[in-house]
Amino acid sequence: MCDQSPDRRRGFVFPGEAMEETARVEKQLQALEAWVLLAIEGAEEPEAVEQIRIRVLGRKGELTEILRGLGAFPPEIRREVGQQANTLKTRIEAALGKRQQVLRVALLEGLAFREAIDITLPGRPIARGSLHPLTATLYEIIEVFQHLGFSVAEGPEVELDYYNFEALNIPKDHPARDMQDTFYVTDDVLLRTHTSPVQIRVMETQPPPVKIVAPGRVYRRDADPTHSPMFHQVEGLLVDHGVSFADLKGTLQAFVDQFFGTGTRVRFRPSFFPFTEPSAEVDIACVMCKGAGCRVCKGSGFLEILGAGMVDPEVFRMVGYDPEITGFAFGLGVERIAMLRYGIDDIRLFFENDLRFLQQFPTL
Repeated sequence: MCDQSPDRRRGFVFPGEAMEETARVEKQLQALEAWVLLAIEGAEEPEAVEQIRIRVLGRKGELTEILRGLGAFPPEIRREVGQQANTLKTRIEAALGKRQQVLRVALLEGLAFREAIDITLPGRPIARGSLHPLTATLYEIIEVFQHLGFSVAEGPEVELDYYNFEALNIPKDHPARDMQDTFYVTDDVLLRTHTSPVQIRVMETQPPPVKIVAPGRVYRRDADPTHSPMFHQVEGLLVDHGVSFADLKGTLQAFVDQFFGTGTRVRFRPSFFPFTEPSAEVDIACVMCKGAGCRVCKGSGFLEILGAGMVDPEVFRMVGYDPEITGFAFGLGVERIAMLRYGIDDIRLFFENDLRFLQQFPTL
């Protein structure tokens, strides 16, 4: 910049020196104009244009320094050179703004080209979710029994020992109480092993007649291709005057006909449950071989689907019912029904969340 000698600091410049100084500053302005306008025109990014602006017009920019140094010149020279410098500043600002606008437009056009949507292309289908096969099976089971006049009742999954065992006439030494079958939280609190406790809770608060199904999750300490430590059950209970075993058989036959198809053969086998007497295991004709005998049914032609029986009078005494009243109860495993319905041979497939498996049930 200008030589800040004592004479110049006092504002005194000799005529010859003034002409030389003016010529020198004008050359600086001309050189600055030549490169800066060329640099602006060649900038390819908005960031590059901004860097040029800072270099020329920033607080320590080249043109800013020139304008700041004009204070040492006499007024007549300062006016002439300052006018040239300000004119150049205006041209530079205009060139910067124009180039920024050009680059912004080009950027938007490029973005529009890259992200353009061809409306003539076929749309990308959105994958539709569907009900899990267990959920679909559970809903269908409930729907069948609702059509038969049953209402739905629910209860807690963390249950008291009293409701899970004692009120159902299961004595202390029964194998179902063994730790290998039941998840205990404390000596008196456990994860329910069946949904039968719901029956007790309903009968404690509702006088006969009672006609309910109790769907829900249950827990047992068991795991293999046909058992899971968590699975789903639907318990059924009908209590009224004059209820017989024939009513139980008719109800279950109606369920099987609706769920597996009219004419599906049903077989009752004697069994034992502490809370029903008499008790029975209920089988249906094998859905794989239609009763002819195969590997799945081990040649018997039948597959077990549920347990059932007439409610033991001792259970009625526990809830304050008249022991002379009658009723039946049944319980079926949803996973078991689903495996038979869809020909699935490993219960663990239901809980692995493998989309290759789940996508085979798109209409459920």
